[in-house]
Amino acid sequence: MNSSPSTTPTIPENLEGWTPDINSPAMLEAVVECAFNYRGDITLITATGRTFEGYVFDRQVGTSPAQSKCRMILSSGGERVAVAYNEIGSIAFTGKDAASGKSFQTWVEKYLAKKAAGEKNIGIESEPLE
Repeated sequence: MNSSPSTTPTIPENLEGWTPDINSPAMLEAVVECAFNYRGDITLITATGRTFEGYVFDRQVGTSPAQSKCRMILSSGGERVAVAYNEIGSIAFTGKDAASGKSFQTWVEKYLAKKAAGEKNIGIESEPLE
């Protein structure tokens, strides 16, 4: 990371497959927040090259990157790890986003399209999450 002035990071709408350029403390904090809200696994690589794959279940923002940490449950066995923000080299959104396309708005749009097409017996049950 460099210490260039922070700007508002650009976050894509669909995070699946995204590997952001973490170039400021503000971007790092935004990416960790996205990872926390993401409903799939991420791959975190530390500045020293250690790799962690799993699900971010918590993040704690301190007064500095050294005092902030990202907590994960690893995909391989369920071990919990904590990585300080200042140790994070990169984060990639590598796992499938389990919530992608499953929003209420998406469901309403599909329901209205079926209704407009004249389909009968369209229920209000949502599709199962896979």
